[in-house]
Amino acid sequence: MDLIRTIEEQQKNDHALNYKVGDTVKVHFEIIEGKTKRIQIFEGLVIAIKGSGVRKTFTVRKDSYGVGVERVFPVYSPRVIKVEVVRVGKVRRSKLYYIRDKIGKGAKVKELVGQKAVAYLKWSRDLAKVADAAEAAINAEEKAENAAAAAKPKAKK
Repeated sequence: MDLIRTIEEQQKNDHALNYKVGDTVKVHFEIIEGKTKRIQIFEGLVIAIKGSGVRKTFTVRKDSYGVGVERVFPVYSPRVIKVEVVRVGKVRRSKLYYIRDKIGKGAKVKELVGQKAVAYLKWSRDLAKVADAAEAAINAEEKAENAAAAAKPKAKK
């Protein structure tokens, strides 16, 4: 059991959790389709944070063409490149499942304003800068792979 805990601690990332329930976030995550990699953005409201340790997950909900779409992301996943806070929400609950039943303006969360919001956004963006470096490294790696594949001569059949 001790071995598992040490491996889990190595996988933890200190700057991964820079948001809270009620925030509107943009999640940049890596998608692998065959041999190609790309980064997709999922923007929505964080309605829940569950679990503990490396198994911690967060649920993001958005409306897409009138249909509610929820996606669960692992906090410490290497596929999640960065989480960018767009708006800071003011909520008094840890789970916002009631948002599923709301429609239109009723599904909105109040925005936190003032000095607390400014300090929170500054802290969140400082942590996001570290994630930007990781995203740039992935993009550079992908460009290098594409250039190597283009330079490779194709065999005739």
